[in-house]
Formats: sequence, C-alpha cells, structure tokens
Amino acid sequence: MDRWQKKNILNDLTKKMVFIVGPRQVGKTWLANEISTSFQNTTYLNYDRMEDRKIIHDEAWLDSTELLILDEIHKMPEWKNYLKGVYDTKKECLKIIVTGSARLDTFRQSGDSLSGRFFIHRLLPFSPRELLSTSYAQDIDRFITRGAFPEPFLFEHDTDSKRWRMQYVDGLIRTDILDFEKIHDFKAIQLVLELLRQRVGSPVSYSSIAQDVGVSPNTVKKYIQIFEALYIVFRVIPFTKNIGRSLLKEPKIYFFDTGMVKGDIGVQFENMVGLCLLKAVYAKQDYLGESHSLRYVRTKDGREVDFCIIRENTAEQFIEVKVSDSSISKQLAYFSSKYNIPGVQVVKHLKRERQIGNITVRKALHFLQELYL
Repeated sequence: MDRWQKKNILNDLTKKMVFIVGPRQVGKTWLANEISTSFQNTTYLNYDRMEDRKIIHDEAWLDSTELLILDEIHKMPEWKNYLKGVYDTKKECLKIIVTGSARLDTFRQSGDSLSGRFFIHRLLPFSPRELLSTSYAQDIDRFITRGAFPEPFLFEHDTDSKRWRMQYVDGLIRTDILDFEKIHDFKAIQLVLELLRQRVGSPVSYSSIAQDVGVSPNTVKKYIQIFEALYIVFRVIPFTKNIGRSLLKEPKIYFFDTGMVKGDIGVQFENMVGLCLLKAVYAKQDYLGESHSLRYVRTKDGREVDFCIIRENTAEQFIEVKVSDSSISKQLAYFSSKYNIPGVQVVKHLKRERQIGNITVRKALHFLQELYL
C-alpha cells in the first residue's frame, strides 16, 4: 500500500534534500525504502546503529550511491552542520532523504542553518481520505478504536492492535523521551502523559496538571513541549486576531495515535477528526506553500467550537464534531452568524446531509474523505 506522499517526495528529491518526519512507527523508514526502489543504488544508514555511525562520520558510503537515506541523524552532535556539508559537497546525482521521529526544527544545536536546502514531508497516520481507494475508507470505527498507525490499523485482530499499543506507549516513555532529553523525574512525565490521555478535547490547565502531579506549571509545559517535539501529541490553541494573546490561552491537547485516547466515543471521535484536519493543514503547508493552521474558538463566557481552520491569520471555516446529534449546535450557529464564516457540523451517525444558511451538516465519512491531501 503506497503512501500518498511518495510521488511528491520523488519529485522533491530532484530539487533538494527531503526530510520525512512524523511519529514513531508511522512508516517513515518503510516509505523511504519504498522510494529507494526507484533507484539502482541506495545506501541506508541509521545513526542508532554503531556500525552505521562510523560510515556516517566518515562519509564513507560508496561513490555509486544514488540515494542516501540517513535515519535518526538528529541525534548526531552538530548534525545541521554535518548535513549542510554533505549537501553542499555532494555529487549532483546523489539524492538525500533524512528521516526521524522528532520535529527537526525544534532542535537548537549550534550549527549553520539548513534553510533553502530541504523540503519537509510530514508523514502522519492513515486517514479516510488517504485510503479512499481501499475498503478501509468506509470503516470509520477502525480509525477511531485502533488509531491509524499502519501496523495496528492493518492487523487482522483487535487483540494484536491492543498488544501493539501497550508496547508502543512503553517505548515512547522509556526510549524516545529519555533519548530526546534527560528527564530527572521519570514518574512525573509518565503521569503527565497519562493525565493528558484523559483530558483530550478540553482546555488544558498547566497549573491544574502541575498540582495533580506535584511539579511546577513550567515543568508541565516543558513535558508537553517534549511530547509535541516527538509527535506524541499536538496542541490546538484558541484563535484570536492577536496571535500573541492566543499563545497565552489554554490549549487543547490531542494525540497522533487516537487509540491512546482515554474517554468516551465522543472524545475519541473528536481526536480522530482533529488529526485528519491537522493532516490536511500540514499537506497544504508542505505542498501548496499556504499558511494554514488548526485552531479552536472560545469566548470568555465559555462559548466554544471544536475547530477552526485558519488561512493567513483569517478564520476560514468553523467545525463542530458530533457523534449523533444532527440538530445544529447553538455554539456553531453563534460563531458562524457573528463572524459570517461558513460552519460545518461533522456527524458520525447521520441519515441525511443538509445546509441551513451558512452551516452545513455533513456525514463524517463524506467530510473526511473530501479533505485535501
């Protein structure tokens, strides 16, 4: 099953280095190896492997290499300077893919900028839009309960998916997080992650979590930033015309693996829709070069709509997520009317779609299958 970015990556390799980034076990290495089949001579090197590390340091791959795949290279000291040197002195025929389970732009090691030398491709879990040509696209419950990481999603039995997730969560905490940054209080960061799994879709108070865990609010904020950097969670902040003010508001936290969410079907479904929206936003950023972002809206008196699509700092669409309520949300109607911005109510169980004024009530599958890729 090809990932939809494959053609775009092959095209970008003729222009610059390509960074493939995204959550752990989302299929980055698999995709890079699939792309390698378009080349006669490929060299794959993983910085986590000691035997590969020496080759990387010495730049000792064969001259005949057409595609060089460097995995987890961000763990190398001065990795930015290293990549700049490799790229600036490489043979014209050499193409380079860099992969990693972390946001490469969050690292602050000293070194020269890589600006202008790479295109980024963010690989996220499957979505109904990406699997539109398969039978899986119709099974929305599978996306919700299993999450949409390739391995657990494609397992034949639900039990295997649950077993995968137990090992996945344990690996995130014991390997990825500790490799990313030295954490002195292992139990605290583990508890923060567990609390976030229970608070998906609600504004998160750093102070409240800090009290529950017994650490400072700044420590909670730091831990959440680590989770973000490792593609474990993503924040959705409130939208205001003043970007500085919006950053100070309470964010909502969602997981890249919907299967990690602990809550009722409504919370799980909201996470799944939010992830699909984020995937569409990233695609527009990465492939159209457009300034899109995912936000939510909330007033001081508690009026709130789940999601808001922003383009060039202007609200473009309000989105409310419901499991079965087909009656138009009063909150959605309020914001759509006040700001004269189209609204969409995305409903999991819906008999008939309809439009009333500026608001459209859509079947979830139809809406998700039409999102941009």
